[in-house]
Amino acid sequence: MDAKRELLRHTLATLVYRAVKPMRDIPPRFGKMRAGEDCRSAAEIVAHMGDLLDWAFTAAQGNPVWNNSEPESFTKDAARFFAAAKSLDDYLASGAPLGCPTEKLFQGPIADALTHVGQLATLRRLAGAPVRGENYFVADIQSGRVGPDQAPPNREFD
Repeated sequence: MDAKRELLRHTLATLVYRAVKPMRDIPPRFGKMRAGEDCRSAAEIVAHMGDLLDWAFTAAQGNPVWNNSEPESFTKDAARFFAAAKSLDDYLASGAPLGCPTEKLFQGPIADALTHVGQLATLRRLAGAPVRGENYFVADIQSGRVGPDQAPPNREFD
């Protein structure tokens, strides 16, 4: 497999690994949590993250389509995010031709989704349920592992 494509798959796995932490064991009503009146709620952020990966999948296929989803529930939208990550990863792993440069997939939808993971982590802290910090350098992140079941953290801290 092309080195750029493999790095993109690892980046996608990293995105999912990091996203699982603020999505796991959410406090009650977390989906409605906002940093401010004009900010997206946690549920809106997760729905948007699913939209980003759906868009990345269609772009990878050569026919980019954007969809602005309305959030259903935090849990359903998180499941959609993981399903979209799986679809994108499966396509990248297939060796099928890419309809756009790997760099564009990284700089657009994947980098945007990474930013939103940070927003979710901040909202968790504001909700009084912060996620623990982690030394991600030693995390067991593997290309292809893009679902909610991730390896346990190797080195967390408060």
